[in-house]
Amino acid sequence: MNTAAQSLHSQVEKWLAPGPLGQIRVVRFGHRRRDGTRYAHVEASTTRGARAIFFFRHHDGGWCVFSPQAGGPSMSAHLGVYC
Repeated sequence: MNTAAQSLHSQVEKWLAPGPLGQIRVVRFGHRRRDGTRYAHVEASTTRGARAIFFFRHHDGGWCVFSPQAGGPSMSAHLGVYC
């Protein structure tokens, strides 16, 4: 993964599109107690109103809008003959 493209700054620009007159504010920055995942709650104020979103830091150093899952639920199929 290209971590430069996944920087917090680039993700804020991509998802919140604040524009030239928009204001960006980090509302909260911390980590989840359950698994230690870092997060940033970012708000963008524009002429159309405010928008906010959570960003999560992944193990490769990139930031995404979805939380990294370590060993979550999964499903698999086994090929073979069952009697």
